[in-house]
Amino acid sequence: MATVELKQVSKIYPGGVRAVNSINLTIKDREFVVLVGPSGCGKTTTLRMVAGLEEISEGTLSIDGRVVNNVAPKDRDIAMVFQNYALYPHMSVYKNMAFSLQLRRRELGLTKQLIDQRVREAAAILGLTDYLQRKPKALSGGQRQRVAVGRAIVRDPKAFLFDEPLSNLDAKLRVETRSEIKKLHLRLQTTTIYVTHDQEEAMTLGDRIVVMKDGLIQQCAPPLEVYEHPVNRFVASFVGTPPMNFLSGTLQSGREFVFGDQRLTLPEKLTANLGQSAAGPLILGVRPESMSLCNEGRFAGENNCIRGTVSVIEPLGDKVDVYFTMANQPQMVCRTDAHHLAGIRPQSPGSFFVAMDKCHLFEADAIGRNVSLAGR
Repeated sequence: MATVELKQVSKIYPGGVRAVNSINLTIKDREFVVLVGPSGCGKTTTLRMVAGLEEISEGTLSIDGRVVNNVAPKDRDIAMVFQNYALYPHMSVYKNMAFSLQLRRRELGLTKQLIDQRVREAAAILGLTDYLQRKPKALSGGQRQRVAVGRAIVRDPKAFLFDEPLSNLDAKLRVETRSEIKKLHLRLQTTTIYVTHDQEEAMTLGDRIVVMKDGLIQQCAPPLEVYEHPVNRFVASFVGTPPMNFLSGTLQSGREFVFGDQRLTLPEKLTANLGQSAAGPLILGVRPESMSLCNEGRFAGENNCIRGTVSVIEPLGDKVDVYFTMANQPQMVCRTDAHHLAGIRPQSPGSFFVAMDKCHLFEADAIGRNVSLAGR
């Protein structure tokens, strides 16, 4: 177990392309940190630099207090689990898990008995004891991924690195394996860095999540902090399913957010620290689950309801996503209880209550900084 620290770390490819741009990040001992972001954001490149599979162009990388920029991957005492399992097809599960230890048996001072003990202990943890003599082709996708994880466990490394390990699994198996990885971390308490493009994986697994875009860290915080207090419009749109809704408008009379012929009254906590940002165009962000249908007398007389035309209805069991449109605005979505759907049909008008105390205000520029966080 160890602390992993990146200081001003960059990766610059030929032609001056910066895949990772001067990032600073400290993963504490025993912590589970998830790097998340869209394709091309630099998350996998960052992980590969920690592993030693990519050279660091600028900055320093330390593992357990030792700078490892020029240390070979095999000498960094880390274990990496890849997306494609990378198992030897001609070897049994047992031999796959034991192979790395056997290669370095003399260097690490390991006996055959100790290697056997480590393999069987890891197999027991992962539920693989009955499969030790099988070849990878005789295993399911989830079992193969567990073998790959077991191969990492037997090394007893200072840190685990996971590179999108669940991407090749079906939806049900992905949820099950995700739970197994979480339980494994709670049991082993090994420093873990996990890369994924799936924000749901990031939210459920990480002690902290690192949201990346264009080689830069946009926000690094516990999952709930990122969800409830996104620092900019990109983070707000990336974290959450369905993504946050955005309304373009202006602020009038101090607290009236006006868009087209409609308006919403903002709570004082959103406008208290706007400063000069209040003078220009603003973006109001509201999550789908912070909206409700105004029908059957619900929310009657409330000021903070917006009108639109229903375009699509997506049933989700006890919940339903209602998509609607308004003039000169992006499509919006409201997630509400299914039994509140009475009278709502596609192409019909609808009215939607907005829980204003859960909204956010963003600047209208490219970065879209969350200006409603200024007073926090």
